[in-house]
Order: sequence, then structure tokens, then C-alpha cells
Amino acid sequence: MDMDAFTAVNASTWKRLDDLSRTRRLDGAAADELLSLYRKASGHLSLIRSLEPESALSASLSATLARARSRFTGARSNFMEDLAGFFVISLPAAFYRIRWLTLACGAAFILIAAIYALWIANSPEVLRSLGSDAQIQKYVNDDFINYYSENPAASFAGAVWTNNAWISAQAVIFGVTGIWVPYILVGNATGVGQAAGIFMAVGKSDVFFSYILPHALMELTAVFVACAAGLRIFWAWVSPGPMRRSVALAKEGRSLVTVALGLVLVLFVSGLVEGFVTPSTLPVGVKITIGAAVLASYWVYTLVLGSRAVRSGEDGDLEAKDAGYTEIAA
Repeated sequence: MDMDAFTAVNASTWKRLDDLSRTRRLDGAAADELLSLYRKASGHLSLIRSLEPESALSASLSATLARARSRFTGARSNFMEDLAGFFVISLPAAFYRIRWLTLACGAAFILIAAIYALWIANSPEVLRSLGSDAQIQKYVNDDFINYYSENPAASFAGAVWTNNAWISAQAVIFGVTGIWVPYILVGNATGVGQAAGIFMAVGKSDVFFSYILPHALMELTAVFVACAAGLRIFWAWVSPGPMRRSVALAKEGRSLVTVALGLVLVLFVSGLVEGFVTPSTLPVGVKITIGAAVLASYWVYTLVLGSRAVRSGEDGDLEAKDAGYTEIAA
């Protein structure tokens, strides 16, 4: 077959198909014409590929057909629409669904940390087991404070961000085991309680809270959110309700892994506060106010957008076409 002659005869058809595929609005007649030309051009492409499969003409006509096909099959949403949907609907819905469990994790953390701090502050023998008087004084007067300023603010904020994001991701992903979340909560609570107890024992608890509160209000809340998500996934495995256990686990896993992704941004903001605000020379009241404002922003975002999304039926899961098929179960 003479390809040049074939192209000359059908070029107008392909051009018309390309024009219709690029038209913003199509009336009924134009839509019918688009379908007719699509079928005809598909036959042309099959013939061309049987003779010259790697030709420029084959690639060009294939692209035209793909564009036309997206007009009558529907194109997927663009990246910006997906991004907006994630931050306005899916993420706040996921945060909102675990709000009470988040508060429960926070309460457990505070209780453990407080018990540990009071135990150390009121037990001289326990305090001595943590170090000599010189070591305790060095920790209180130098090490604890210098931790926030011994490295450049930007690199310190980045290191804190990646470390906390990794801890939060572990809480969500490994939460299904039922063991990892208590391990993270107890481990972090005892660490904070130990530091607070040491400062309380030497009468400098105000110094401790002035350095810990600006960033920890949001940072620790992010850890509580991640732990709550992990526990929710674990409970879906333990008590799947009317669904098959594997289906319930997959659904909650898809819904709440959203939390791990969203916390990356939350912890980025917290890292900025810890890197630039905590070690700054701002008045303590101002630093704590900044930290409290970040925390308040999180809860406003969660309670306002999240409640609206959940009332509309959103749970943070993927759309049906992306989540895959599931069996009907009683």
C-alpha cells in the first residue's frame, strides 16, 4: 500500500477528529460525528500499524485517538483537583474520625509522663540513678538547652521533621500489630517524663516547659494522631463488623494511611517551630502562643472541615474506582 496516498486520502478525516477532540463543548451532532470518526480512524490505525508500526504517522494518529477517547469515556481529574480534594475532604475526614481516640492517646501519654516525672522529682535515689549531681546540672544547664541551638536552624528543623514523620508513619503502618502503638506512646512518655522530672527535682520546671511547649504542643499531638490511626487499623482487624476481616482491614488501612501522608505536612510546620521559634530570643509567652496557635489551627481544620466531610459521607478512603471491587458480605 502507498502510505503517502493513504495519508492524503484520510488526512482530512484525522484532522476533523483532532479538531473535535480539542473542542471544549460538543452538541449532539458533533458528539455523534466524533464517535463515527473515532471508529473510522481506529481502523486506519490498525492498518498503519500492520505495515509501519513504529512510524511517526502511527504515533501521531494514536495520540489523536487517545485524546478523542478521553472525550467520550471521561478523563481522570487533574492533579490540582486531586490535591485540593485530599486537603479539603479526605485528610480532614480521616483526622476527624479518630479525634476521640487521638485525645485518649494524648491523655494516656500525659498520665504516664506525669507519673514518671513526679516519681523522679520526689525520689532522690531515682534521680541519683540517672547520673551524678554534676551530670544532672550539666544536662539541665547546658545539654537540654543547647540541643535546640547547637545546629543551624534549617538543618535542625529538617532533621526533626524527618525523624518525627518516620515515627508517625511507623505508628500508622505497624499499628495493626496492636503492640507498636503502646510501645511508641510509653517510650516517648517516659522520655518526656524523665526530662520533666529532672528539671522539677532541681527547681527549674519553668525552663523545661518554656523550651518544650512551643513545638511539643503540635509535635506530640501529631504523634497522638498517628497512634490513634494505628489503633483504629488494629481494631478493624480485631472487630471487622459485618465485613470480612481482610476487607475491613484494607478499608481502614486505605482510609487512615491518609493520616501518615497528612502528618508529613503537619510535622513540617512543627519542625519549623522547633527549629526557629523554640531556640529564639522571643519572650517565652510569645513562643508558647505561636505553638498554641499552630495546635489550634490543626483542631479548627479537623473539626470544621472534617465534620463537614464526614457528614457528606467521606471517610478518607479511595474512590470506588481506585479502591477496587469488594465482595458483598452480611
